[in-house]
Amino acid sequence: MPIRTLAAVGVGGLLLSGCGGSPTAGAGPSTSELRSRIPEAVRKAGVLKVASYLNYAPVDFRGQDGEPAGLDPELATALGEYLGLKVEFQDMPFASVIPAVQDKKVDMAMSAVIDTKQRQDGTDDHGLPSAAGVDFIDYFMTGTSILVKKGNPAGIGSLDDLCGHTVALQQGTVQDELAQRQVGACAKNDKQLQIHEVKGDEQALAEVTAGTAVADLNDFPVAEYNTTSHSTGKFEVVGTSVQSSPYGITLNKDSTDLQYVLAKALDQLIRDGRYDKILAKWNIGFGAVASSVVNGGL
Repeated sequence: MPIRTLAAVGVGGLLLSGCGGSPTAGAGPSTSELRSRIPEAVRKAGVLKVASYLNYAPVDFRGQDGEPAGLDPELATALGEYLGLKVEFQDMPFASVIPAVQDKKVDMAMSAVIDTKQRQDGTDDHGLPSAAGVDFIDYFMTGTSILVKKGNPAGIGSLDDLCGHTVALQQGTVQDELAQRQVGACAKNDKQLQIHEVKGDEQALAEVTAGTAVADLNDFPVAEYNTTSHSTGKFEVVGTSVQSSPYGITLNKDSTDLQYVLAKALDQLIRDGRYDKILAKWNIGFGAVASSVVNGGL
C-alpha cells in the first residue's frame, strides 16, 4: 500500500486520522456480518440509491458510453459489490445533492461533497441552524485550486490577486464559501471581487474561456484534470491549493447502521487494494487516506 500524503495538494499534511473523527481501521467484521447490518429496506430492495452530480471529471461524470464514471461512481460501485448491492445513481445538480440526503430521497450521496463541521451541524456562516445536518464517511483528501486561462493573462497567483476581478464557480460548494469570504478581504483593500455563481463547473470554465471571469475555483483533482488534453490545454492551475478538506460519503443523520456498514466496507477496499486501483486509474493517488473516518471535516 502506498504512503498516503497530501504533498501534491500543496496544503500540508492534514491527514484524516488527525481530523478529530474516529478512524475505523482494523481487522473489521466479516462480509456476512456487514450484510446483516444493512438497513432492511435497502437489503430487501438490493439497491443503494446514490445522489451525484455527474459533470465533474475525474470525480463524477459520464463516460463516452453515458454511464457514470470517475472516482465516486467507481468507488460506490465497488462498495455495492462488496455488500451485495446494486448501485443506482441519481444525477442531479450539486446544490440538490445534500437536500436529497436530508429528505431521504436517496440512501446517500457521493458527489465530491466536502465534509465540513458546518454541513455536519446544518448551520449557516454565522453558526445559526439553517437545515438538517448530515453525517460523512471521509474517503479522500482534496484542496481548492485556482484555474485560469492558459498563459494566465490576468497574472493571477493567489486569492488576493482575484481582487478587482470576476471569478466564476459552482454554487453551493466550499469554493463558493471561500470566495464569499475573500470578498470581504478584497473590500478592505478597496478592490471589489465579483462572484458569478453558476449551476455547473462547465459553465464556470466557459466564462474563463470567454474572458468574462479571470478564474474558476474548484477542487484540486478537477482543476488538474482540466489542464490536460481532456480540455484541449485551455487552462492552467496557478498558486498553491488551499483549505485541505476531505470528501465524504454523505448520509442522513438517521442512517447509523448504513454508516457503520459503509465505513467498514470502505476499510476493506482500502486493505485489499481495490481503493488504490480506482485512485490510480484517475491519477489521484495523492489524496488517498489510510482508513475511513466519520465526520472528520473541520
